[in-house]
Amino acid sequence: MKTVVAVHTAMAMVEPVRKLFATNLPEVRLINIVDDSLIQDVIREGKVPESVRNRLYHYYQSAVEAGADIIFNTCSSVGDVAIEAREKLPVPLVKIDDAMAKKAVQEYSRIGVMATLPTTLDPTRRLIERFAGELSREIKIVEGLAEGAFQALTDGDTERHDRLVLKTAIDLSDRVEAFVLAQGSMARVQDEIMEKTGKAVLTSPLLGTLEVKSLVAREK
Repeated sequence: MKTVVAVHTAMAMVEPVRKLFATNLPEVRLINIVDDSLIQDVIREGKVPESVRNRLYHYYQSAVEAGADIIFNTCSSVGDVAIEAREKLPVPLVKIDDAMAKKAVQEYSRIGVMATLPTTLDPTRRLIERFAGELSREIKIVEGLAEGAFQALTDGDTERHDRLVLKTAIDLSDRVEAFVLAQGSMARVQDEIMEKTGKAVLTSPLLGTLEVKSLVAREK
């Protein structure tokens, strides 16, 4: 049995990932490492501070020690740290948003990148631009920040979170072909955004999980 260790910086992603693995990877042992102080520190600093970088490296190493065959990084805000770390780890590290970003670049040229945290917009934009460069694709990125939505979700007010995310999407819809939801916690609004805007919506949890599934299949 393969073991996947998911490293989370917020509680909001634990249950969605568990459900996706139960559906798509029932034969895999899933271990969750969660430290929700990580994202709080990133928000407070407006960037990934060195203390968060160091703790993430520690959690990745703990994942290896726990027997991980694959590490699944579920936070886009710390994506740059994950990119650095996977070059140094003895097991593969899958970033939850890589597959989403690559699919967006392959299929669309005007991409709306939406987030509920400003610290997630920049790394997601850079990720999409990196894939665009690798694939020699010309794209235009339109950014949208659903201000207050992350705090609403943290407070348990999912209705307000969803309303703010939807409003942001509607405001951007005339300028884009598709939306990329930069945080996995936003995936809950995917269907409503598609219904209200008529635009494609890409989210990271399912696409990231399917990338893990593909890697598991190759390593059998």
